[in-house]
Amino acid sequence: MNSVCQILGIEKPIIQGPMVWLTDVKLVAAVSAAGGLGSLGPNAGQTTVTRDPIETAERMRAQIRGVRACTDKAFSVNILPGTNDIYTPPMLKVISEEHVPVVTYVGEVDEDIFRDLKGFGCKIVYRSLTPSAANARMAEKAGADIIVATGFDEGGSLPDKSLGTFSIVPLLVDAVEHTPILAAGGIVDNRGCKAAFALGAQGVYCGTVFLMSAESRMAESVKKAALTHDAQDLLFFRTHPYFYRTLPGKLANTLRAMHEAGESREVIAKAMGGFAGLRIGMLEGDMDKGYVSLGNGISFIHSIKTAAQIVNDITAGFESWQ
Repeated sequence: MNSVCQILGIEKPIIQGPMVWLTDVKLVAAVSAAGGLGSLGPNAGQTTVTRDPIETAERMRAQIRGVRACTDKAFSVNILPGTNDIYTPPMLKVISEEHVPVVTYVGEVDEDIFRDLKGFGCKIVYRSLTPSAANARMAEKAGADIIVATGFDEGGSLPDKSLGTFSIVPLLVDAVEHTPILAAGGIVDNRGCKAAFALGAQGVYCGTVFLMSAESRMAESVKKAALTHDAQDLLFFRTHPYFYRTLPGKLANTLRAMHEAGESREVIAKAMGGFAGLRIGMLEGDMDKGYVSLGNGISFIHSIKTAAQIVNDITAGFESWQ
């Protein structure tokens, strides 16, 4: 049996990335019901901002219960531990109390949090923002069950090293002793999944392709705009912590111009507006005041499909690639 499927208790080795505002019960349950692993991201299902850590965690509790009401399949909750982090402790409490089966952990390895998650009975899917052989080995030693190799082809916050997906995957495969590797970045179809397996990956971790699903919360106007663009149209710029790329738009054009003018990462990040800019651009569909972050795989998406179709199409035949 495929190692990723065995560890996570799923049928097909594909994980839907936890895309901040753009996930919710509907999308996550659809991916999990189709045999993959759906993931609830920060602010999943929300339309308003809260700065209250307890309210944030309780909102996630409601989403968790919503997924469970829709499917009995495994799913994941995303955490992003960081310095002076006030959000992770109450989120860990909810994860423990709700018996969440899988946690998608993004950021630097924190052995104490890993230990807590293991104590809760969670499987840990670990993703570094800038993957390396060193942090993969650190994550394996700390108890990660699966490690994500994210290449520069991804959407969202890009790594600080411009290693493409098919460079970083075999690097991490060779770096760890026994932990299965997921390929992330630019994988939106069956040939990309097959190529990842050929390089030693045991599954794929996909964001952009699920943003373009029928169940995705991303504004329909943005989905239609994305279908008319490919990777060569995306605008690239420096920001905090490293780099970003987005569809063209008024704000995106400004950010790119600032990059070309040599503005600092901090100044560009402030103009970008953080996750609020993502919500405005991708959830509300205002590409003048917000940005639309997509990966290079957008080149190969030509229609809107259901989450189940995406899961089935990408993983078709994976049993024969082992």
